[in-house]
Amino acid sequence: MWLQQRLKGLPGLLSSSWARRLLIGLLLFLIFYWYLGAERGWRFFSGSVMPGGAAGQCLLAEIHRWKSLVDRGEGIYSTPQEQLDTPFVSGNGHILLDIDSNKLWVASSSQPGSAPVHQTEYSPRVGVHLEGKRAEVQATMLWFRKGAVLSVRCASPAALQSARDCVTIREEFIAHRSRPNVYLQRIHISNPSDKAASLDVSYDNPAFGSKFTSSVEKLEDREIVLSSGRVLVENNRMVLVVVVSKKVNSRLQVPAKLEYTDNILSVVWTSEPIEPSKLEETFSTLRDGAKRELGELLRANVEELVVDHQQAWMDLFISGVEMRKITDSHTPSSRTVNTTLYYILSSSMAPLLDRRLGSEERVRLESSLKYADHCFSGHATMHAENLWPERVSSAAQILQLVTLWTLTLQKRGCKVLVAAGAHGAMQGMVLSFGGLQFTENHLQFQADPDVLHNSYALRGIHYNQDLINLAVLLDGEGKPFLHVSVKPPQEKPVKLYACEAGCLNEPVELTTEIKGHTFPVMVTQPITPLLYISTDLRHLQDLRHTLHLKSILAHEEHMANRYPGLPFLFWFSVASLITLFHLFLFKLIYNEYCGPGAKPLFRSKVARKSEDGCCDTRNAA
Repeated sequence: MWLQQRLKGLPGLLSSSWARRLLIGLLLFLIFYWYLGAERGWRFFSGSVMPGGAAGQCLLAEIHRWKSLVDRGEGIYSTPQEQLDTPFVSGNGHILLDIDSNKLWVASSSQPGSAPVHQTEYSPRVGVHLEGKRAEVQATMLWFRKGAVLSVRCASPAALQSARDCVTIREEFIAHRSRPNVYLQRIHISNPSDKAASLDVSYDNPAFGSKFTSSVEKLEDREIVLSSGRVLVENNRMVLVVVVSKKVNSRLQVPAKLEYTDNILSVVWTSEPIEPSKLEETFSTLRDGAKRELGELLRANVEELVVDHQQAWMDLFISGVEMRKITDSHTPSSRTVNTTLYYILSSSMAPLLDRRLGSEERVRLESSLKYADHCFSGHATMHAENLWPERVSSAAQILQLVTLWTLTLQKRGCKVLVAAGAHGAMQGMVLSFGGLQFTENHLQFQADPDVLHNSYALRGIHYNQDLINLAVLLDGEGKPFLHVSVKPPQEKPVKLYACEAGCLNEPVELTTEIKGHTFPVMVTQPITPLLYISTDLRHLQDLRHTLHLKSILAHEEHMANRYPGLPFLFWFSVASLITLFHLFLFKLIYNEYCGPGAKPLFRSKVARKSEDGCCDTRNAA
């Protein structure tokens, strides 16, 4: 009864102009908030204010340079506004630099498939800090295609005039991809203020009782820092670690309106697990070798070293996975896929990049990449959440993930790829993601037809001398189809042929046209691969006679048969209930306002005034 009285008074309330404006404004706000989404809407209204005052505004300008890279899926970053619980690491399979925790991980074996599983007590990062700073904010980026961790810090001096006077400290950390013993810390300091900036440079000295010791020594005409220590392993054995680094002055002075740049080169040599009795002999060998290699690096051009490292990483990412459209929650995102690929490659050695590799061994490893027979057997790993985890929070979890991937690839017929190091690991992961498998005569795409509602691309698949790009795309009606393109070698091109499931149609020759080739998704009964690719045309022509199929359907027909939907009786019942409910509701409204004894919906002003006059008369009486 109370609710009925309030509803009757609602038209009178809405007759006020301010009430109508308030209601319209509230509706517009709700629509706008829903359109932006809760998280984005909150960010919109809260603004892009970075903590740290002037230093925060300076950091915003630095982060803007990274945004285009992150949007293209080439990296991730963490800022004071958007903090990521993700390890920022750089590695090459022999060493792994954990920049956040400032720890060095090393491998005790040079065999492909092994990972830097031993955490040392050595701190590889050299600290650079502004003296007398008032505030400092920092952002960090993991750059996949360059194999580097970028760090930028904006520090505001005590006598800060504006955000343009903030001192910017940019750092880049690299574990060199083709030189497994080398890592590099690049420092660039910019001082746009009118006063000179003083900065402290500090090396983290080993704590009391640590298994690492450090000393300053001479190498030719330069000072170096030599650190050595050990990591205990099983059976009372140990891995000896020697790190030799270029020494930097403990205090830096950057004049006003100028910049300072330096490169801190370091060399890490490790031993195989040894007995304690061989400690002195092994240490002497490692120390001499590390100092000799550092001397060669100090005489080399640092820019050429960096370009060599970046090119090696870009060659690795010629292959990869690109997520284009995701329509469910259990398919990994583009960021998850790229981050996982980077972590595995950072923890995998690359023997093909080793200059000491013999010609015969190089030929053998390269041939294993061109045709990995029986890899990848089994179902696709696209939806294996333990292989493509959305969240990895520590370097230890990265190494556990590497172990799981290595075991999976080895047990699914990819041992030859694991032996090829980082290049083979990338190939194996790409093949496994989509369910691609090499057989004796062809490459087959055996993805589950029921999960083709997602759009993705597999690029850089090695087939003899060619590189194949295979994509699952969706047309305007949401129907999947396959797109194949080929990147030929520079010399001796080999013809490739392909046919869809069942190979009922004549195989098509894959050319190097930019537009590529498209194939319909056909589903057979029993289930067979969706696509076959081979260099042997006769093999594909004969294949159709060996499949012995009961039927072959288009993908939409297969899905309609597999998921026919709810029966007609169910939908008829739902429609009947909705109709009866609305009829009952209409009857109630009709009886209330149009039935016997119904009250008028709106009252005129004259009637309202007469009622008010009667009330006043009764009150006076």
